[in-house]
Amino acid sequence: KGYPIPELTLSNLHPKNLPMWPLLFITIACGAISGFHATQSPLIARTIQNEKHGRRIFYGMMIGESAIALVWAAAGMAVFGGTGGLQEALAAGGPAGVVRTVSITMLGAIGGTLAIIGVIILPITSGDTAFRGARMVIADFFKMNQKPMSKRLAISIPLFAIAFGLSKIDFNFLWRYFSWANQTTAMILLWAAAMYLVKEKRLHWIATIPAIFMTAVTFTYLLQAPEGFGLATSISYPVGLLITLGITLLFASKVRKERKTEIL
Repeated sequence: KGYPIPELTLSNLHPKNLPMWPLLFITIACGAISGFHATQSPLIARTIQNEKHGRRIFYGMMIGESAIALVWAAAGMAVFGGTGGLQEALAAGGPAGVVRTVSITMLGAIGGTLAIIGVIILPITSGDTAFRGARMVIADFFKMNQKPMSKRLAISIPLFAIAFGLSKIDFNFLWRYFSWANQTTAMILLWAAAMYLVKEKRLHWIATIPAIFMTAVTFTYLLQAPEGFGLATSISYPVGLLITLGITLLFASKVRKERKTEIL
């Protein structure tokens, strides 16, 4: 059975008419860009033999995650007939209900079950790597030897306690906070990568352009979101762009200074 996907349009299809910019890039989170992947550098750096492998690992996984986001977005729109039906399904059964309906409807009992297992495994493994990465970052910062189990537990137990506390917060709020923090982390790392490329005398625009874009996304969302400053779009849009322009000009001045230093 075929499921037609609604035609692509630039019109705002959100049932509550919430603005697409910048919510689209915050809502799909890792499907757009993932700062979470960058936090795994302390873990991955211990498992690869060559820096060049980082492109396959980090960039490759970002492309893979974008593909997953596109597949689920298309499936959700197709099975429920658009954003209206999808919103009703979310209200009735939540994200878990939507995943189950899409999986079983499109893949059957066996295929759907495997898809659901995959959806369950992804956050479990993400949580595992997040805790490992956080523990290693803290251990590196405080120069704590991680061979003794007691030293590992000294970091892990407080992290587990914090995570347990966060699990009691309303998920909708927590997801929005995570999404913003995720994209903000990506933005910071992109600027850091851009400056690194400048210092290494390599093409920095591959990091600078997405850094500029994500700066606009994260600051505009912070200004606009209810959990942020809650400003109207007529204010948050221009202010967000002005902040982005200011940060971009600051980066440009740093680049000029770096180039002058090279000449001297």
